[in-house]
Amino acid sequence: MQVLKENKRVILFLMVFVGSYFLLSAVYHWYLSLTFSPMHYPDFITYYVAKQSNDLINTFGYIGQIFPMPNHPAVAQFVNGKHITRVVEGCNAVSVIILFVSFVLAFAKKLKTTLLFIFSGVSIIYALNILRISLLSIGLYEYPEAQTLLHDILFPIVIYGVVLCLWVIWVKIVLKTKGNEE
Repeated sequence: MQVLKENKRVILFLMVFVGSYFLLSAVYHWYLSLTFSPMHYPDFITYYVAKQSNDLINTFGYIGQIFPMPNHPAVAQFVNGKHITRVVEGCNAVSVIILFVSFVLAFAKKLKTTLLFIFSGVSIIYALNILRISLLSIGLYEYPEAQTLLHDILFPIVIYGVVLCLWVIWVKIVLKTKGNEE
């Protein structure tokens, strides 16, 4: 019993983190089960991530096009007429956002500060993901031999690195707030 009392904060953190993660993941998977639409294939979020990434590719001076892939739950990304990538549900960053939000909730203090940080962090992660997919598509168009480096190593480091930095910032905000309260 003494161990539980001594580690109350750690246990509470883990319970909120794991509980939030499972709850948000369950809601997201429920959403995925309901959102089949031939107009926004494979799902609304993934389609718009692909669309916004494509718009950014066009902004960078390339000719980007996207098309649903009827035999796969994906959106085909073309750059200058060449099929480069498939944007699948795992590319939309929702899983990363769920992980981010779960940590922030588990380490939360004040509601307003927590919600503001979650909104800001989700916006940063979402925008970074659009940029990531766009640059990955352009990178694979320009340097197809670098696929493993770009897709499997560099771009995951960037997105998870930003999440880690956001978590560090959040912990510092919470600790600073706690220091001011004492």
